[in-house]
Amino acid sequence: MSLLRRIEQEQRRRTNAEAATRLGERGTAVSRPDSVPGAGHGLRATAHTRTDPQAAQFSAWKVQLHQQLVQVLFDDPDGPEGGLEAAIQRVVDASALPLARHDRERMIRELRAETDGYGPIDPLLADPAVSEVMVNGPKQVYVEREGRLEQTAIEFLNDAHVMRVIEKMVAPLGRRVDEASPMVDARLPDGSRINAIIPPLAVNGPTLTIRKFARDPFQVADLVRFGTLSESMAAFLEACVAARLNVVVSGGTGSGKSTTLNVLSSFIPAHERVVTIEDAAELQLRQAHVVTLETRPPNIEGRGGVTIRDLVRNSLRMRPDRIVVGEVRGGEALDMLQAMNTGHDGSLTTAHANTPRDCLRRLEVMVLMAGMDLPLRAVREQIASAVDLIVQQARLRDGSRKVVQISEVLGMEGDQILLQDLFTFQERGQDASGRVVGEHVATGIVPSFLKRMDSLGVAIDYGWFRPQAAEGAGSWR
Repeated sequence: MSLLRRIEQEQRRRTNAEAATRLGERGTAVSRPDSVPGAGHGLRATAHTRTDPQAAQFSAWKVQLHQQLVQVLFDDPDGPEGGLEAAIQRVVDASALPLARHDRERMIRELRAETDGYGPIDPLLADPAVSEVMVNGPKQVYVEREGRLEQTAIEFLNDAHVMRVIEKMVAPLGRRVDEASPMVDARLPDGSRINAIIPPLAVNGPTLTIRKFARDPFQVADLVRFGTLSESMAAFLEACVAARLNVVVSGGTGSGKSTTLNVLSSFIPAHERVVTIEDAAELQLRQAHVVTLETRPPNIEGRGGVTIRDLVRNSLRMRPDRIVVGEVRGGEALDMLQAMNTGHDGSLTTAHANTPRDCLRRLEVMVLMAGMDLPLRAVREQIASAVDLIVQQARLRDGSRKVVQISEVLGMEGDQILLQDLFTFQERGQDASGRVVGEHVATGIVPSFLKRMDSLGVAIDYGWFRPQAAEGAGSWR
């Protein structure tokens, strides 16, 4: 054991002993044995957990009871009699701490969250109104509600407490986060996406970002109700997916690309074989025949990593009817375009870009990142031939998410790729509450691929493309 590790352990023992002495607690806190995995990141009391003395006392008591509970669970590998809830009740009862009834209930609730959940942020993860949770070190926890950020009163005890929660999230997936690998992407069992970055890269302490997803995935009717798109746009996109057009959902970070991709994927017929490829599996397709592939980071020796590009190439041998890539951000764009151009039509993916034109430029750059020495014109011809439609998503200044453009890729004219807008969102200002006011309108242009859709027997309503009928027109189902 290194000298630094021994010094840290001695400081922790002294801190616990001083906290127990100051509070006059009965008995001594039972320390978790060093041999228990994760002992280095247990709950430890600090001298300045909060400025409120009562809150500090409650936190110190929780540390003590949590250590005793961990010892009980460690001593009985088959599980405590009566389950976790009964074990928590017995530990709290045996402590004889002077807790009021509501404090006792809170103590039991928080001990349950520390042991079986994700600690202080458990209530936020259970709150359906919260769409994102951001932990900026132990003393700052922010959430996003209805597109607006707000700080909560929730705090962790210290950096080690945050680290313990992060490790609890990533360990079941076989991923790790430490000084050698201080960044990690993973997902929770409900599909929520998490990103963690720790010191020395995160100066303010371990930083955790959780992008939550609805337990019941949003359907297209929900997006229409939210105003993300109009009924005619929804009906048109459903027809495009049914006609096996290749669609790219473009937008900035947090604009709702993954949600829109999930909705578009729901239009894929149930009899087709779908292969999904993601960094962290978060798409929630309801079809029966879905194969989900997920990347793998390299191990501590730098070996064994599997990238999205590897999975895209492998998926071509899996007899897919559709390939759905959660996001292209590198050389896998070339393999994706080649798949679209070699019989795997009807593919869907997302890309980070602010406009449809920027999306095309991004695709060009990503193809060049594949390391192939291709002429720029050849790259553009590949893109123009492969991509049929770009759905542009944006998060507006009021936090609402809108499909702001649906653009058709027409092909090449000279050295440039031609685009034409089919639908746009026209903003008219904002109301008294600061909400953006506007409407989705059709441009009046009829897409060139309607004959292809008609030959496949896909129902078409030309009313979708009338400028005055963009909102509410069409026979969306």
